[in-house]
Amino acid sequence: MSDEERVPLAHRVPDLGALELLLAVARHGSLGRAARELGITQPAASSRIRSMERQLGVALVDRSPRGSRLTEAGALVTDWARRVVEAAEAFDAGAQALRGRRDSRLRVAASMTIAEYLLPGWLIALRAERPGTAVSLLAGNSAAVAERLLAGEADLGFVEGLAVPEGLDGAVIGHDRLFVVAAPAHAWARRRRAALTPEELAASPLVLRERGSGTRQVLDSALSRYGGLSDPLLELASTTAVKAAAVSGAGPAVLSELAVTEELASRRLVRIPVEGVRLDRDLRAVWPHGQRPAGPARDLLSLTRAPR
Repeated sequence: MSDEERVPLAHRVPDLGALELLLAVARHGSLGRAARELGITQPAASSRIRSMERQLGVALVDRSPRGSRLTEAGALVTDWARRVVEAAEAFDAGAQALRGRRDSRLRVAASMTIAEYLLPGWLIALRAERPGTAVSLLAGNSAAVAERLLAGEADLGFVEGLAVPEGLDGAVIGHDRLFVVAAPAHAWARRRRAALTPEELAASPLVLRERGSGTRQVLDSALSRYGGLSDPLLELASTTAVKAAAVSGAGPAVLSELAVTEELASRRLVRIPVEGVRLDRDLRAVWPHGQRPAGPARDLLSLTRAPR
């Protein structure tokens, strides 16, 4: 391989802007008119032509008071330039088609609380910005969201766990609190002592989300030093099901503040304070490692951070 061949192609071949300028000079027979067509000054156009001539090592344009005329080498280079520019235009058209296909759909995977209580508002706002984008929503627990993203079945995910799942990148988009709640007739709602201890909470059978859910992860972590969770009274696969069981009097439950606002206001559920343990969590947007959200996924991510 020669020394010249070792130099990167980008350093040996003029850029597209220079080739487009040369084609404009060939069309107009005038450097000034070519510069006006491309929206640059004539001195800038002259400088670009000289730079291209130095790069190629040949004269391309003869300048005279009557205008600018291509040299014999310039005419040959112009023919090559036309093919390069046409190929670049085809490349650009293909890239636009890919972006159009990407922007025509958005696949979102979200853990249950976010899917039920936050995503509807975000998706309505996204619809106003991108009416042509079809959105599909896959709801599941945080572990299932990670699996969907890693399998390429979703473009953007939302989880409620303690950390970004392995293999994903993420950003905190909000915060949430978990409340211990029970029906008004439950003994915890009628007891005189104000707050439960962590030990009492850990030892009591609860209505819980399944393993792999963000709620369960936070609760398991918070109570691990107090002997861990007792066997569940019921283990259910959705926030709505857990809430319905608690309202019916099946037993106390641990639910997102987002999910129980109406039930607490109407006294269908009572919040049971717990002392000595924090049940807070971050809400995160997540995506495959190294693949920053683009197109409608990027727009949806921006909407999650908008003031509400």
